Amino acid sequence: MSGNLLQTKLYAPRLRPSFIPRPHLITKLNQGLHRKLTLISAPAGFGKTTLISEWISQKGEGRREKEEKKILPSSFLPHPSNVAWLSLDEQDGDLTRFLTYFLAALQTVAPELGQQAVAALQNPQPPPTESILTTLLNEIATSATAIILVLDDYHLLESPPVDQALTFLLEHLPPLLHLVITTREDPPLPLPRLRVRGQLTELRAADLRFTAAETAVFLHKITGLNLSPTDVAALEKRTEGWIAGLQLAALSMQGAR
Repeated sequence: MSGNLLQTKLYAPRLRPSFIPRPHLITKLNQGLHRKLTLISAPAGFGKTTLISEWISQKGEGRREKEEKKILPSSFLPHPSNVAWLSLDEQDGDLTRFLTYFLAALQTVAPELGQQAVAALQNPQPPPTESILTTLLNEIATSATAIILVLDDYHLLESPPVDQALTFLLEHLPPLLHLVITTREDPPLPLPRLRVRGQLTELRAADLRFTAAETAVFLHKITGLNLSPTDVAALEKRTEGWIAGLQLAALSMQGAR
């Protein structure tokens, strides 16, 4: 893989000390791994990336692993060793660049995957995209490695060629590859078809909003104050559980101390 790639795009952000564990959402993410795609779609400030970072840091151990084994092979539980990560930016809308980073992300988990596809992309006259992707999919299908691939901030791309390539991948995705997309708006992918076929897990703003209990814990972590239930309820109502709004409120409260 080319040394020109920015390696920090291929690693999940570290969890902040103030993050709030969200076990009910982690369970929902685990239960969706038998499907093709997990879509986390919500406006800015709802903790999409933080949730995924928490999820993959769980390492599939202990009680959660025992519970989820009823649904999934243990090799497919999220673990830092089998999660590929790609933080997207506007420049990744170029199809060749996107596929190059896509392959680089996969190779952080399975270095042997995608060698032919990489060579094809580096060819001055590369073959059609579907031909490259078919070769890659065939490799993944015969691999023994289960991979969860996270595409973070997909809304930044606005690229029909990338959408078409990802649609082809989703239509033919092997069982041991699961895609996760975080985005501020629904991508132009065949979501209705995936939904009808039971191949889509969705988390939206309504799912990501903090509950009253989570709001109280979060505000205490940020401000160090033990707020009354009335104050917590008022802040929750004012922000509608929007995490970024709660953080701004907490910072304002700190400044007023």
